[in-house]
Amino acid sequence: MRRAVGVVVGAAVGDALGAPFEFGAAGAFSARFPVAGGGGEMCGGGGWEPGEATDDTQMAVLVGESLLERGGLDLPDVFERFRRWAAAEPKDIGLQTEDVLTNGAAWDLAAALHFRVNRRAAGNGALMRASTSAVYFAAAGREAAMEAGRRISALTHGDGAAWEGTAIHHELVRVMFEDGDPLAALPGVLDAVAPAHRERYATVLAPDWHPGLATEFNGAVWPCLGSAVWALRTTDSFEDAVRAAVDLGGDTDTVAAVTGGLAGAYYGADAIPERWLPELHVPLPGFGGRVLDAADLVRLAERLAGA
Repeated sequence: MRRAVGVVVGAAVGDALGAPFEFGAAGAFSARFPVAGGGGEMCGGGGWEPGEATDDTQMAVLVGESLLERGGLDLPDVFERFRRWAAAEPKDIGLQTEDVLTNGAAWDLAAALHFRVNRRAAGNGALMRASTSAVYFAAAGREAAMEAGRRISALTHGDGAAWEGTAIHHELVRVMFEDGDPLAALPGVLDAVAPAHRERYATVLAPDWHPGLATEFNGAVWPCLGSAVWALRTTDSFEDAVRAAVDLGGDTDTVAAVTGGLAGAYYGADAIPERWLPELHVPLPGFGGRVLDAADLVRLAERLAGA
């Protein structure tokens, strides 16, 4: 259960820490907060309140609540929650996700239509919201967990590369829930990735890969996931992993959210610094002004794991 809480709360913490540094330069976080454990990191800025989670966590909560309220994966329901949220004009929403959710097409056509026109849909906007679904499907086994990741991703992303990124994330969390080593498990996980996308993921998840080798901006799904795994591999604590992720610059909220979810599963909820929790909050535009705090996220994670 503590790993489940670690995933959901850890992802939200990473999201909120990274948000003020989004699209900034590498090293900006450590320049401002040079000493780990020094405090003040939930600083806010860039339009975000201290501790405020972005669309990454907001969408993850919507997925989790749908899974619980519908008793499983109800894709039209998830899509309708996304559409209701998008219509409420959240502070941040990816351009592709916004187009898919507002183009008026049915839930099972909107993402495919976007991809047919734009031919680009391999952003990290599906991976970023995978914390809650990873917890829910962890008990279902590799095949079911990975397939659920693909199906949820496909609601907004028409490129199969985005589906496979979420599927890998689901499987890494599942491995850690069984007390396995996610890094040692990577070769087997890659075997379950769709062949068309396996080589690219094998590259960014290799032990010798680092973000300096990325050939795309980390707003793309491959370097985003690769950077999160790199941060987990090259540090030895939850705090250091998330600090490393934010310090990469670029799409800091999402890279740190993915890192926080993986590190939360790896180290458990008790490894998340307590000082980061009091200000943590997740607004839900379009849902009656609801705002979740850290305790609400703990309860959500526990319910997802118990389901």
